[in-house]
Amino acid sequence: MRCYWDEEDIWFYFEVDGEGWVLRQVELEGPELTPVAAASLAEWQRACDAGRLDEYDSRFGSTAELPVSEWEGHDPEELTSEEFEEVWGPARRRIASRHR
Repeated sequence: MRCYWDEEDIWFYFEVDGEGWVLRQVELEGPELTPVAAASLAEWQRACDAGRLDEYDSRFGSTAELPVSEWEGHDPEELTSEEFEEVWGPARRRIASRHR
């Protein structure tokens, strides 16, 4: 799913599980749709367990902390998994290349 936050001019893209928890999240900012986050909950948890959470957050960001059903003020648009992957792959590569 995706939604737009006009106050910050950011598009949010989410991959969610069956209970509405965000598994992966991409944030694209401004008219150029510059990737500012491309975070995976599983990677975030591994970084936390390894004591490297600050490093992960500064590089990839984090995922939403509440399930989608508890969000207020968002009207997400449904996406297919293919549509999410089309955004995830390029955003992730771009962020990774900036932080080498």
